[in-house]
Amino acid sequence: MLSAKSVFQEILANDESFALFCSIAASGESQGGWENARIAALVPDSERELVPKITRHGADEDKHGRIFHALMKKRGLDPVPVPPETDYTMLLEKNGIGLAHEHLKRDERLTVQDIVMYLSHSRVTEQRASEQMELLRKHFADDPDIGRAVRQISNDEDNHLAYCHEELLRFAHAGHGRAIQRTLRECALAEIRIYRDVSLAVMANMGRILGWSRAKSGVLAAGIHALYAYERLGGWRRMVSLRMPERRDALGGPASTAPEFA
Repeated sequence: MLSAKSVFQEILANDESFALFCSIAASGESQGGWENARIAALVPDSERELVPKITRHGADEDKHGRIFHALMKKRGLDPVPVPPETDYTMLLEKNGIGLAHEHLKRDERLTVQDIVMYLSHSRVTEQRASEQMELLRKHFADDPDIGRAVRQISNDEDNHLAYCHEELLRFAHAGHGRAIQRTLRECALAEIRIYRDVSLAVMANMGRILGWSRAKSGVLAAGIHALYAYERLGGWRRMVSLRMPERRDALGGPASTAPEFA
């Protein structure tokens, strides 16, 4: 039976597809780490209290990148080039989601509006990350090879999502509510399209590596298109709601270290 679990099992069981999966994930996490580090360095003076949280967010992303590299190393694998059509983070940036890298490379202080935009974009993308890791956690939390990594990253992504909710609510109460809702909607509608395109590209690459039949690839592609249709018709709204999280001050402490996989 074709299911999310069976597809992931097939990808994880093959060295070439596993290396591609981990390389794509590590690349995205490393880019996120760089972005957060630059944002932390450029926070406006009025929002300096956010610096430790943004710094921890970036440190977590860097840690996740190291975890994926460690998983490859444990199996004696080297990272592989990431096909540009599968680079979710860079495609988001090219489509105007998140602060532009050219902006972040300049040593100019960000504005409060920039921070509101950063948090709004993060709220959408962290929703996706949290859901993806929850799916992996559901099926592989007890896996002897990747279970610890899945649990660690899933917990971190939940923290990141809680942090975005809490900080955006603070900014909304400070008078930025309309800008936040407008940005959240624009970002969510763009993200679901990019996620669809990246998912199709990843599955095409995995299908080539694993020798999937045209019928199997077609079923998986149909599932991706069905998810997009659901999200376009209203599923995107889960990405724009704001509520006070149960995890308060989720990024208020130091980042945890990456587990050892040797």
